[in-house]
Amino acid sequence: MDPLKPFEHVAVEPPKETEKAPLSLHIRPCVQVVPHLLFTPVHYEPGYAYPLVVWLHGPGASERQLIRIMPKISLRNYLAVAVRGLEIPKPQGSQETAGSEGGKGKTRYGWPQSPAAVAEATDRVFRTIELACTKRHVHPGRIFLAGSRSGGTMAFQIALREPTYFAGVISLGGPLPRRGLFLRNFSKLGHLEVLLAVTRSCPSYPISLVCEHLRLLHRAGLGGIMLREYPAGWHLGLSMLRDVDRWLMERITQGSSSPRK
Repeated sequence: MDPLKPFEHVAVEPPKETEKAPLSLHIRPCVQVVPHLLFTPVHYEPGYAYPLVVWLHGPGASERQLIRIMPKISLRNYLAVAVRGLEIPKPQGSQETAGSEGGKGKTRYGWPQSPAAVAEATDRVFRTIELACTKRHVHPGRIFLAGSRSGGTMAFQIALREPTYFAGVISLGGPLPRRGLFLRNFSKLGHLEVLLAVTRSCPSYPISLVCEHLRLLHRAGLGGIMLREYPAGWHLGLSMLRDVDRWLMERITQGSSSPRK
């Protein structure tokens, strides 16, 4: 399989106890395949098999979104890896917004839902998981696929198509896919757990559609479904990301895992 261009690896280095400086995220070159960022928790113990969170960024962002969200989820509990989305040409005349985490120039990254794009995204996710497993000690039964908005939709798309590889899927503001046979593996979904986070009065994901999707997921026989609702206005805020940490820890302490444990 031809490698994509190399990207970066992220490690977290805590300050010494005598220092009062904030935690710093150090980025250094990574010589492997898919454009990604790999997050290593504070006080990483090579002998412990860590849960792995695979992050799919939201619109206008890139894999570097992981640098911002992991300190709000947990600096200690998980390994995490973020995958860069597919290249999407920016509309002519569009301007870069301040603080944008997306691509430069005429390129941005996202998660289109065409069959070819889903196949490419799936390939990137699994190659990145394989990379993380070669570099760090990952618990094979505790791999969670998570994403924001369009990244959450792609997380649903991949996890529901290939459920035996994942212990759970987290979608922060991302609805179920509108197309594709993403629920074709009904018989293999019994272990898979879902965290769906939505905001009130969201025009792109109204409560009527949320309820329809919940009914569909219940009929599919998933292992467990949790819905969390937040105030209007989309934001990957501290309360939402802390809820992600709590949900993950509950799954882990209860022994939830994929069939590949």
